[in-house]
Amino acid sequence: MDNTTGKSANTTTPDKTVADKTVADKTVAHEIVTDKTATDKVVKTDAEWRALLDGEAFKVTRKHGTEPAGSHDNFPKAAGTFHCVCCGAPLFDQTTKFESGTGWPSFYAPVPGDRVGEAQDSGWFMKRTEVHCNRCAAHLGHVFPDGPAPTGLRYCINGVALTFEPKA
Repeated sequence: MDNTTGKSANTTTPDKTVADKTVADKTVAHEIVTDKTATDKVVKTDAEWRALLDGEAFKVTRKHGTEPAGSHDNFPKAAGTFHCVCCGAPLFDQTTKFESGTGWPSFYAPVPGDRVGEAQDSGWFMKRTEVHCNRCAAHLGHVFPDGPAPTGLRYCINGVALTFEPKA
C-alpha cells in the first residue's frame, strides 16, 4: 500500500510480479514467483516479519508454532496453487490436496522443484520431519509417511502458512 496515495503498490520485473495482498487486516507484500527456477532467498528480521504477518501467521511460520486443528474448514477446493504466506513462493497445487481427517490441510506432494525443504524435528518428545519454505525458511508443518499414492507421503500443513491463488 502506498501510504501517500492509499493505493496498492504493484511492481513488475521481467520474471516476477510484486503485489500487496491483505491478509487478516494486514497488508503483506508478496512476490509471486513466476520463474520456476528462481532461487532468490528472502531474509527479514523478526521485526520485519512481525510487521508483515498477523500474530498467528508469525507464531507458526517464524517461531515454529502449530495452529489448532480444524482452523481452516473452508479451505479452497477450486483449481489453483497454495503459496507461502511470508514470501509468496508457490508450494502446493490443489490437485495434490486430500482429506486426511487430521484437521490440517494435507497434500501428497509439493509443487515440482525445490520449493519445500525438510529438517529433523525432535520436539514434543518425538521425531518428525519438519517442512519449510526453501525461499524464506517459513515453518509450514510436517511430512509423514502415511499418505496416499502416488507418493505415500502426507504433508500436514498449517493453513495459516498458506495463501491461495485460483487458476486463471
